[in-house]
Amino acid sequence: MSDDAAYTPKYVQIMETLRRRIADGTYPPNETLPSESKLIKEFGASRPTVVRALNEMQLKGEVQREHGRGTFPMPPRASVSEHSRPGLAVLDRQETESSVKVDEVGRRPAPSSVAALLGLAESAPVHLRRYVAFHDSVASEVVSLWAPLDVARSTGLDHDGPLTVPVRRLLTAGVEDRLTRLTERLCARRPTEIESKLLGLGAAEPVLSVVGSVLDSTDRAVLVVEITLPGTLHELEDSYAL
Repeated sequence: MSDDAAYTPKYVQIMETLRRRIADGTYPPNETLPSESKLIKEFGASRPTVVRALNEMQLKGEVQREHGRGTFPMPPRASVSEHSRPGLAVLDRQETESSVKVDEVGRRPAPSSVAALLGLAESAPVHLRRYVAFHDSVASEVVSLWAPLDVARSTGLDHDGPLTVPVRRLLTAGVEDRLTRLTERLCARRPTEIESKLLGLGAAEPVLSVVGSVLDSTDRAVLVVEITLPGTLHELEDSYAL
């Protein structure tokens, strides 16, 4: 053991070792890390020390801990701007009375595009949750969450008021299989009549539509997220490693 290691707290040593193993592929993103008991035995550490290491890594976004399922490595994050992943921002948002205005909550027939993404028949009943999000008191986006009825019931997405718990946490706790992927599609189009009213847009003013599908480990789409952004208020930016 080097002199530096001798003075490094045990929980930090555990974190550094787990990071190296995640980076070299020993622990792939879709597989669980060793259990707390195995880590205690391997590192000769106490349970509080191991728990602290895992909790610190979770706070840094390096792992995700799910009760009853284990601890999973998170994929490395690219350097992106805060608004370059609209769907992810919606999933991690905590709604408040001042930040959102809930417009519609209830059972509706699925539009053809939503039904296709959820793997359902056209017009099959689904649960819709639609709200307007505000920034500096300006209506900045319309968010529509479309969920199968069983997912809406098990996760609490059928709640009428603002959701004080982020949607991702509700889904993680309420669906049987773990969440693995969010896919997004972007297009520019004219707003619908409802969108124009909620956002205060003119008939000719374009919008950006971001449609995301949240998939679980069985590749089932458990949620469709649609974010409608006024074209004059938003631009989307991304950065990729070459």
